[in-house]
Amino acid sequence: MLEALIDRFGDPAVMCAAGVFVGLLFGAAALHSKFCLRAATVEVSEGQPGPRLAIWLVAFFAALVTVQATILTGALDTSDARQLAATGSLSGAIIGGLMFGAGMILARGCVSRLLVLSATGNLRAIVTGLVVTIVAQAALSGVLSPLRETLALLWTVPGGSARSVMGMLGMGVPVLTTFAALAFVGALVFGRVHRVPVTELAAATLVGVAVFVGWLVTYLIAQVSFEVIAVQSVTFTGPSTDTLMALVTAPDVIPSFGLGLVPGVFIGALLTALIKGEARVQRFDADTPMERYLVGGVLMGFGSMLAGGCAVGAGMAGGSIMALTAWVAVFCMWVGAMITHRWMSSRPQLVQSA
Repeated sequence: MLEALIDRFGDPAVMCAAGVFVGLLFGAAALHSKFCLRAATVEVSEGQPGPRLAIWLVAFFAALVTVQATILTGALDTSDARQLAATGSLSGAIIGGLMFGAGMILARGCVSRLLVLSATGNLRAIVTGLVVTIVAQAALSGVLSPLRETLALLWTVPGGSARSVMGMLGMGVPVLTTFAALAFVGALVFGRVHRVPVTELAAATLVGVAVFVGWLVTYLIAQVSFEVIAVQSVTFTGPSTDTLMALVTAPDVIPSFGLGLVPGVFIGALLTALIKGEARVQRFDADTPMERYLVGGVLMGFGSMLAGGCAVGAGMAGGSIMALTAWVAVFCMWVGAMITHRWMSSRPQLVQSA
């Protein structure tokens, strides 16, 4: 079927359609489950792990177990994915992860959460998301790119087994899949203990499944295409940047997975918000100062490009294929977020209402 679609519509259009499908699933599931890494880090930093941590763990281990189980069956191969095959930067993962974690606390959400909230009418998320996108573009190919490249080259790791956590630990896919399955069940139990509604746990599972579907569908397209197709999954900083640049600079937009993903997430979240009656305009006010969000946006934009991905792109997509730099990046995002939250909590004037 994919071959027929590619023959009729071409690789770019099919990849874009795949991005839209994955985005719709992710956007709807993320909104309903309230999926948010920032909220999970806040609970842990306050010593009160609860519903938000449960949601993040369910989504993460759903992605890990579905991806690794499919690799185990031979139906998926992610060894050519950028996160594993290309040279990685551990210094970028550390510095960028810390910056991103601090930024998402200041901006009250990571890049994916800002996109989802934008669909509900949250003007704070829209403005902050634009800042993230502009700074990310500057870090990729603009005035900030020399600084990003300098920091990234401080400590690099070659692609291949050296960039695989499994290769480093000597762990096989069957063992990892078993661990991931047990951890997923444990996360579900943890969620029920903290009275997370079953529908939200199901939606969190679908967030992880969306990451898996991204890997699988792009791999399947790559297998039947005559063109070189990058095997990829859900990530937001790069695709958001590509989408904005395509809209403002390119009269003829070339479809891609990322260009379908971003509007797909927005539409999926918007439709879900309308169905649930959660769509409403939210503005900056005295309790949500713009300057704090802007600083957070700058830190996330530069940090995500330096770290090789956002909380979802590195933390879940890269984490689900056991990329070393992704695991280091998401760990540092947790550290950066928790330190920033604790610092802000020690200054009551900086803590805003939820």
